[in-house]
Amino acid sequence: MTAREPPGGDRGEFGVPAWLTGLAQSAARAAVPEPLRPKDAGSRPAAVLVLFGEGPAGPDLLLVQRGQGLRRHAGQPAFPGGAIDERDGGPVPAALREASEEARVDPAGVRVLAVLPELYLARSGFSVTPVLAWWHHPAPVEPGDPVEIAAVARIPVAELADPANRLAARNPSGRAGPAFRVGGMLVWGFTAMVVDWLLALGGWERPWDAGSPEDLPPEVPQAAGRGPEPGP
Repeated sequence: MTAREPPGGDRGEFGVPAWLTGLAQSAARAAVPEPLRPKDAGSRPAAVLVLFGEGPAGPDLLLVQRGQGLRRHAGQPAFPGGAIDERDGGPVPAALREASEEARVDPAGVRVLAVLPELYLARSGFSVTPVLAWWHHPAPVEPGDPVEIAAVARIPVAELADPANRLAARNPSGRAGPAFRVGGMLVWGFTAMVVDWLLALGGWERPWDAGSPEDLPPEVPQAAGRGPEPGP
C-alpha cells in the first residue's frame, strides 16, 4: 500500500489531508501496544511532536538525531521532545517548545490534530504523550543546539513503510522490536515502536521480515543508555 495521498484527495482546514485526519482519529482512540503501556505511576511526564508534512516524495515525518555527547540516548534518532515543564501548561505546548528548540520548527506553521494516549519509555522512566500534528507551513529546519541535536531529517513515510528498510532489532536485554534503516540512521527503540504503530493504524504497513532479529551494533545501546538525561 502506498503512503502517498491520491491526487485530488480531500483536504480540510489548514490543508490537512484526509489520510492524516483519519490517522489522528484512529490513534487518539486506539489501544496502546503492550510494550508502550505505562507501567510506573511515578514516572516523569514528557511529550514528543509527531509532525507529518508533505515533501517532494509525499508525506513525511520529522525526526531528530541526538548528539553523540549526551549522557542518555546519545546518537539516537527520535521525535523532537522532552520533559514537560511546569511553565509549559501541558503536553501540546511542551512538544511545540521542544520542536522549536531542537529543530527550529516554527509553531505558527504547525496544526495540532490529536493528543495520543500516554506511552511509557522504559529506558529512562518517562511517561510520554505524543502530539500528532500537520506541518501546514513547513520551513527549513536545523539543529537548534548542535551539542544536543546532531541532525534533523524529514523521512518519507513511503521509506518507513518499505519492507527493504525494516528489520527487527534485538537489544542487550534480549528483547527484539521494530527498527528502520532510513535517512542514514538506524531508528530503533521507543521511536521505532511508535512509528510501527502509526504505520499499522494508517494502513501503510506492508509485510516485512520480523522473524529474524538482528543484534544492535554494540555502540548503539551503550551510547543510548549511559547516565541520566532530561528527555525521551
